[in-house]
Amino acid sequence: MAAIDREAALERFRRNRSRSGELFSLIPDEAWLDRPIALRNPIGFYEGHLPAFNVLTLWIRAMGERGVDPALEKIFERGIDPEVAPVPGAEPSWPSRARTIDYARRADATVERAILERPVEREDNPLLRGGLALYTMLEHEPMHHETLHYMWRRLPYDRKLPGDGAPAPVPGPPEAPRPRMVRVPPGVATLGAGRDEIAFGWDNEFPRRAVSVPEFEIGEHDVTNAEFLEFVEAGGYRREELWDADGLEWVRSARVSSPPFWVRGDRGWDWLGMFERIPLPPAWPAWVSHAEASAFARWRGARLPSEAEFHRAAFGDPSGRERAFPWGDAPADETRGNFDFRHWEPVAVGSFPQGVSAWGIHDLVGNGWEWTSTVFEGFPGFEPMASYPQYSADFFDGKHYVMKGASPVTARELVRRSFRNWFRPTYPHVYASFRLVRNKAGDGDVR
Repeated sequence: MAAIDREAALERFRRNRSRSGELFSLIPDEAWLDRPIALRNPIGFYEGHLPAFNVLTLWIRAMGERGVDPALEKIFERGIDPEVAPVPGAEPSWPSRARTIDYARRADATVERAILERPVEREDNPLLRGGLALYTMLEHEPMHHETLHYMWRRLPYDRKLPGDGAPAPVPGPPEAPRPRMVRVPPGVATLGAGRDEIAFGWDNEFPRRAVSVPEFEIGEHDVTNAEFLEFVEAGGYRREELWDADGLEWVRSARVSSPPFWVRGDRGWDWLGMFERIPLPPAWPAWVSHAEASAFARWRGARLPSEAEFHRAAFGDPSGRERAFPWGDAPADETRGNFDFRHWEPVAVGSFPQGVSAWGIHDLVGNGWEWTSTVFEGFPGFEPMASYPQYSADFFDGKHYVMKGASPVTARELVRRSFRNWFRPTYPHVYASFRLVRNKAGDGDVR
């Protein structure tokens, strides 16, 4: 591997911190301790968590130095898993926003000095080998930017500021494309990566494994709002046979009757935009939970793709080779898909013809993470990473499903073939789309 470019790392670090600042600038002081998602910490925690994680990972654990403010670093060390709600009254006494911002300023200066002046890669230190701690820090923050977007969207409009130049939603064409299935011939899908193939990957990306994938058919596009509306109007949420036990319990207990980003309007359904409600765009992908996606698939006599099938559809080609991206080996730029924070919202499916796969399948990267039927676990030979050993292993519980691709608010650095995301099947806040799969032409078999 090439030596780490310190100036490039510093520029990336500053870009992360600048984006964090832009996001927190949307939150007025009176909303700073709001908890728009009950199973997450208050907003203010994350303004301290991001700089604290940087210091803890690179400066303290990897370089063995004393913290910037040990008391605050203990408070801000780790977030909450969506599975476990905070115990009322058990939260720490949160510091003031002014103190948190001052801490972030001092933490950033410390990390910048470490990037420029201290050894960031050393073979005799497991946390610095290959720049592990540095890369961990650089990829952790943009992951949280996605979490912050989920949270901000759940804030009432009068509890957040619109920001300067916030882009308006892009409604797209008035009609959704007609659903069409694309045949993908049998072949091999390579999941994960070899440790010498990429500069950095999270522990669940290693080691690589090859999987034989039989022929299947997959949706040319993600399921759209227009298609999902048919399911809603057909009473899909009330048909018990379409839901597994956990999904049915969730629908009943939470009284779920529509996708999490839909709200009733005066003339029908509206889309819950970041800064305003708009009439439901029919050609946008339906962002739903895994439970809802699975129920819809059963309703249509289909199923969700496995992780290996997603890889085959996204990265395979007729020659038998595998591509770095669905469109080939060219870098991920704004012509290829809706990712890297260019839009607050999704756009119409099929809006990026330069991003199609070898089989003519659209939007496999961007516009919404894609649910798979694969339960999240480590690949054979999995080893926890030295810089963040609990990152994946804490979620190998059989209760999380793999997602692939990217959403509009996924950083371009995370758009790589081996990257894996995951969530619980009834978590309703993630920007996740889905597409249908059948085993072969005309086959309605459901697994």
